[in-house]
Amino acid sequence: MALSQSAYLAAMGIQSWHLKQPKVSSGPSSTEDLNTFGTGNSQADLLLIGDAPDFYENQAGQLLNGMLYAIGLDRQSIYSTTLLNCRLPDNRSPSQEEISQGIEFLDKQIALVQPKVLLVFGSVAAQHLLNTQAPFGQPRGKLYTYGAIPLIATYHPAHLLVNPQDKSKAWQDLQVASRILNLPPLPDLPPEGEGKF
Repeated sequence: MALSQSAYLAAMGIQSWHLKQPKVSSGPSSTEDLNTFGTGNSQADLLLIGDAPDFYENQAGQLLNGMLYAIGLDRQSIYSTTLLNCRLPDNRSPSQEEISQGIEFLDKQIALVQPKVLLVFGSVAAQHLLNTQAPFGQPRGKLYTYGAIPLIATYHPAHLLVNPQDKSKAWQDLQVASRILNLPPLPDLPPEGEGKF
């Protein structure tokens, strides 16, 4: 059952919308005026989770589109959100309080969308959702659950632009998500082992 925009916002605890001008200060209080929300299909089977807003801009966004296409999806068929619902000043590391608030908000979005798979991009989101401080290479490549939902940690598209040798690992992660979602293979993709995106 699709929720109306107003019902969705009410379920997320958002009372009303109004435009704000972001503050320029670097203090923690400035983050609350830079809030962003998830986008996409509110009935999606696949929910993407990045570290912080703008996790799929520019070239990384184009690569993300290619990654989705490689498993037969596009931006309209998925829901994407972030662990932190605001961009932090000077790209600083989030505090534990900001992480806790982000997870609480993220959990509400997951409950509303009810996806079949969570695909997590990047180390910050993966480490906090999996409650580990292990280097990213350790949780990547394994299947986890978050609540009762399968969770797959993979490389952030921006990382793949700088480290294209990791694309084959990201492709393996996407294939796991595709199998769980029971997506049909695309016949026009290169043979196994060649670059998919």
